[in-house]
Amino acid sequence: MMQIFGFFGSILGYLLWGLFFIFKNFGVSIIFFTIIIKFVLFPFSVKQQKSMANNARLQKKQKEIREKYANNKQKANEEMQKLYQKEGVSPTGGCLTSIIPLLIMLGIFYSVAYPLTNTLHIQSDVVSNAINYINTIPGFSVASGSVPGTMGVGYQEINLVSTLSQSKELIPTLFTNAGDAANIEMFMNGFNFAGFNLLQTPNSQGFASVYILIPILCFVTSVGAQLVTMKVNKTMQNQKGCMTIMMIGMPLFSAWISYSVPAAVGFYWICSSLFALVQSLIMGWLYSPAAVVAKGEAQHVALLEKQEALVQRSAVYDNRKN
Repeated sequence: MMQIFGFFGSILGYLLWGLFFIFKNFGVSIIFFTIIIKFVLFPFSVKQQKSMANNARLQKKQKEIREKYANNKQKANEEMQKLYQKEGVSPTGGCLTSIIPLLIMLGIFYSVAYPLTNTLHIQSDVVSNAINYINTIPGFSVASGSVPGTMGVGYQEINLVSTLSQSKELIPTLFTNAGDAANIEMFMNGFNFAGFNLLQTPNSQGFASVYILIPILCFVTSVGAQLVTMKVNKTMQNQKGCMTIMMIGMPLFSAWISYSVPAAVGFYWICSSLFALVQSLIMGWLYSPAAVVAKGEAQHVALLEKQEALVQRSAVYDNRKN
């Protein structure tokens, strides 16, 4: 599974590297990177929104079928399928539109968290050898980048970039390819953004430092994005227990992770949540559940009228023929 996410991360890394080559700043690159990805994923979000609204429209009829055939699950399933066919709704219509964005989003994370192999596309064995070599030097270590319960040594790459930014003389020793060495040196000089060094880890700076804003903003923007999404998708409010866990638990988890890893990762999560919030507002304006349901009902009525007209025409034709 990790290889799949790494594959997506490698592909998206070309986009991130292209943006960095233009702006020469990792923070600015992440902002434009997130905007582009949100724009690409917008059609999937629209389909998912419509699918949720259509399924919500059928909830009452589904409940009636389940109650009517409570003792006959096979008959209930048959009636459910007839209902879906009659209404032109697919019960799994939102699955694909949910899976694809998830794969891409995880790929984005991998392109940010693994900058050397997925963004600069340096061979993984060369990066591994560099990490192993750094960890043998007294006073140097990038192993602290691992976070218990997440992805083990996953953050060593970005910590390696941070270490090399302080000891540039190690670059030609660890990376003998001149092109790789030049790209790394250019890359690590672009991590200063809005007064932050995105290579720094908030927990290494302490609670009194400005870097504590990274996990705080991760939490606030994540909760804000989910509140807006819940308001737009009123059908989600029926799942209060699940949504409470998602709305508080996941933002707390992301805040804890962003406190423990280089600020670049937390900054990406902040950007992603902010643009998700904006996207939810746009979705609520263009494709509110009420509007989608109303449109679906109108289409359904039009379809029934069309079918009735065809039946009447057929009857008239049969009468004339006889």
